[in-house]
Amino acid sequence: MKNHFHNENEHTPQANNDGIDRRGFLECMAWAGTGVLWMMSGGILKSYGMSQMIDKTTGTLQKGLAMPKSDFSFVQISDSHIGFTKPANTDVVGTLNAAISKINTMPVTPSFVLHTGDLTHLAQADEFDTLEQSLKSVKTEKVFYVPGEHDVTDNGKLYLERYGKGTLGDGWYSFDSHGVHFIGLNNVTNHVDGGLGYIGAAQLKWLEADLKPLSNSTPIVVFAHIPLWAIYPQWGWGTDDSGQALTLLKRFGSVSVLNGHIHQTIQKVEGNITFHTANSTAFPQPAPGAAPSPGPMKVPADKLRSFLGLTSVNYVEHNHTLAITDTPLILAESMIEQK
Repeated sequence: MKNHFHNENEHTPQANNDGIDRRGFLECMAWAGTGVLWMMSGGILKSYGMSQMIDKTTGTLQKGLAMPKSDFSFVQISDSHIGFTKPANTDVVGTLNAAISKINTMPVTPSFVLHTGDLTHLAQADEFDTLEQSLKSVKTEKVFYVPGEHDVTDNGKLYLERYGKGTLGDGWYSFDSHGVHFIGLNNVTNHVDGGLGYIGAAQLKWLEADLKPLSNSTPIVVFAHIPLWAIYPQWGWGTDDSGQALTLLKRFGSVSVLNGHIHQTIQKVEGNITFHTANSTAFPQPAPGAAPSPGPMKVPADKLRSFLGLTSVNYVEHNHTLAITDTPLILAESMIEQK
């Protein structure tokens, strides 16, 4: 079994890249996109990079920009890796707090936040404590979690004690919000050879029963740590038995799958299912196959905002299918013209 969290290699995209100091990093991250705002608007699930929304000088929403109206929105953050101290980012708490600051300055208060795993780096109690302390300041009603492989180095004991209340098995669950059915899956507890994620028979049986009473027109959002599609199996960037889960989802007209793990944004549309991976709030990783192995990647300070991110979603009641698109936040006049 190959566990990704044992890989501490750091990859550098440029030969002269010596890393950056803490001040330079945080000055950049003060306005960099450190999460993704998801908005469901007019039947379209759109993602907005926070670096496009925030003025780098003032730290506030850029003048002349407007968000489309929606019934509700939520934010996805991922891969905080609290406890990581390597030069790729020696202050992951600082960058997580930068992400939280961006969430709190958004023009739309999100209904909730989804954290798609690797909350911590080594599943230590003090790392979970630090994460909780930071997330207390998020202006939202609730934070939902799924574990990453770094959160279950103790077989998930601490994670389940803190975030497993009301969940089943190793921490899977579902909930409904504004007509959308959300499903949180755990695909990190039982890695298979090569580090691929694994859902398992018990969780798949529960998923089938959970979906059974829903009508085909119910919008579905699935969130899990490791991608549910084969991005780069050689690095464990995929889930071994995801095909069985996706088969259960095929009857629904609108399915969105949100993942983390690979620390970069990649999207794919396959039939009625749209896949989206989120950036990390901690450090980037190389593009699939661009390095000998996955792991923390050092980048120049002025490049960080293109690698770290958060995702945000808005929803409007509609009778159409959803689609995820990465759309820059633009002038209100242009937004109207596009509609």
